[in-house]
Amino acid sequence: MSMNRNALAGLLLLALGVLIAFKVDGNWSSGSIFELFWATLFVIPVGVFFHWLYFFLGQRGVGLLVPGGIVLTVGIVCQIATLFDSWDVMWPGFILAVAVGLFELYLFGSRNRWLMIPIGILTTLSMLFFLVFGIGALLGHLSSLKPLLVLGLVVAGFGFLFLRKKENPVFRQPWE
Repeated sequence: MSMNRNALAGLLLLALGVLIAFKVDGNWSSGSIFELFWATLFVIPVGVFFHWLYFFLGQRGVGLLVPGGIVLTVGIVCQIATLFDSWDVMWPGFILAVAVGLFELYLFGSRNRWLMIPIGILTTLSMLFFLVFGIGALLGHLSSLKPLLVLGLVVAGFGFLFLRKKENPVFRQPWE
């Protein structure tokens, strides 16, 4: 029983620390808690409930994993985007959520190999968008370093053009 109390106290202290870290203006209200942690309070528990229900029902409830995986992943994406105000970078997580739900169905279901096609397409698309928009956001934050970046690219380009290695005559083509 004391271990459960310690775990609960630890989680509460952890949540309080995260709340203090992200709420720096000092205005505390129940609204500020809901503003920052609405996904953790309302969305993620629904996804966890679907997973718990699957493990409670066993193989009969394998269909619960698709909405469970989607809702849980959407909750995590929304929580990260809310805490770090990064909706412009995190939106591909909604595409990834569908892939996670289908992958859970594949993993715990009958392992239908045809499920891997939409899983692969959605995951690739999501990762591509994460990469493109993540690099775009990173370059946006580094805009003050733009002159140095331009100079570095120009110098590297000239380096590739004019500084060539000596060719090894052993690997020379006969028509050269």
